Amino acid sequence: MSCIHSYGSIASFSVPSSPSFTRRSRCASKPKLLCALGGSVAEPKVTSVAEPLLLNAVRGDDVERPPVWLMRQAGRYMKSYQTLCERYPSFRERSENVDLIVEISLQPWKVFKPDGVILFSDILTPLSGMNIPFDIVKGRGPVIFDPLHTAEDVDQVREFVPQESVPYVGEALTILRKEVLHALLQKFTTSMTKYIRYQADSGAQAVQIFDSWATELSPVDFEEFSLPYLKQIVDGVKETHPDLPLILYASGSGGLLERLALTGVDVVSLDWTVDMAEGRRRLGPNIAVQGNVDPGVLFGSKEFITSRINDTVTKAGRGRHILNLGHGIVVGTPEENVAHFFEVAKGIRY
Repeated sequence: MSCIHSYGSIASFSVPSSPSFTRRSRCASKPKLLCALGGSVAEPKVTSVAEPLLLNAVRGDDVERPPVWLMRQAGRYMKSYQTLCERYPSFRERSENVDLIVEISLQPWKVFKPDGVILFSDILTPLSGMNIPFDIVKGRGPVIFDPLHTAEDVDQVREFVPQESVPYVGEALTILRKEVLHALLQKFTTSMTKYIRYQADSGAQAVQIFDSWATELSPVDFEEFSLPYLKQIVDGVKETHPDLPLILYASGSGGLLERLALTGVDVVSLDWTVDMAEGRRRLGPNIAVQGNVDPGVLFGSKEFITSRINDTVTKAGRGRHILNLGHGIVVGTPEENVAHFFEVAKGIRY
């Protein structure tokens, strides 16, 4: 974890990066978290190709503009915060309740979209976990109930164990990562829906959606961070273009096949690690399949290429199958072997 320190306080934040989200373009804006005492910069596990602007600037990389965030950007100058304070007058409650921390932290991000999401907290937060009772009193500020005056007082101070004393900080950071990430995913979902519609309006007769890094996610994370957004894209496109065939390809998706079908696409493209007959059986008869000759086969003899094409077509069965590779053509593939692939494929008769 990285920290940003200033005299008398520590900031931890989450940095939304430049757009480009999902897997090999691998999810896009990668939020990082700046907290107001705790000093962590936390990254979501689902990452993007583009690093956050703030981190690029710190490392001295070339950036299009200076990143910007404000100290105390989450707090009392905002009307939404003032309204919340009327319902929750205790600063300790606002800074130690997970739901309130998240709500307050996101208030400026929702309005201004700074390059950092500040975790709402206080520099005194660790004290209670060190056996130094305190409170923050309106009109007075911080109050230490038992100031340390003697060596015996110092002996009573405990070593700070954040997981035990301030678990709400970790919980809030985790939620903020997800909140910002989901907000970003929703924007990309809306954008990609519009983009597919635009392509269809311009003449595209079928569209393939790539989720090339889906298998970097566990099934439970796929269901949270990928599946609902893929389904939204499909549903959104089908509302305006119900007859546009949508194909979904996710490399290494053998463990996710049944979940891919839940997106509502017309075709699931299998990679070469899935047996075509098994993929057919798992997906059922009501969805088309695409694939899935191993791209490495195109480095073999023409006889070998022919046998693998025939094996794939036989296992796929008649109809609802698009012959393709199980991944993109590899650089260096002999062009004459690609020509042979098409020649054999076009000569197949059921």
